Amino acid sequence: MIYLQLCLYCLLFTAMVRYSVRGGAINGLYFYPKAVQERAYKIGLTDRETVKKQRKRFMTLFYIVMLAALVLIIAVWNHISDFRNAYLQALLFLEVMNLYDGVVIDKLWVGYSKFWILKGTEDIPFVQTWAQVLKKRSFLALIWVIGAAIAAGIVVLLAKVI
Repeated sequence: MIYLQLCLYCLLFTAMVRYSVRGGAINGLYFYPKAVQERAYKIGLTDRETVKKQRKRFMTLFYIVMLAALVLIIAVWNHISDFRNAYLQALLFLEVMNLYDGVVIDKLWVGYSKFWILKGTEDIPFVQTWAQVLKKRSFLALIWVIGAAIAAGIVVLLAKVI
């Protein structure tokens, strides 16, 4: 059952990323390296204020949806109510999501899909190298240790209510 839940969670992650770029890859410019962003501003594809608003709007929605889904899976679907088990499950989901993002999203989808190529920036590398992926994922792995504790705390609070 946990494998199905992990797959569904990663599918939700993919759907959220796809939602963020529903009008084209330019709507996800905040995902790109600074050099690509600067070129996009310079050639008039978009402006800083628009990207700032899009990033804030999407990231807020993303964190709310992904946290809510995680808490519901653990508390409601899996009937977990104690902190330790909630923490371990949350950490598993967040770390799998972290690896999924680095490998499937960053390296495969972005790396091999023409969708992510922005006209006028083709000469600027935008796909992360394996070293960059490893560095970023290692840092995020530490962040998710804290994130899992927050999710587990919410699960425990929710368990007291329901």
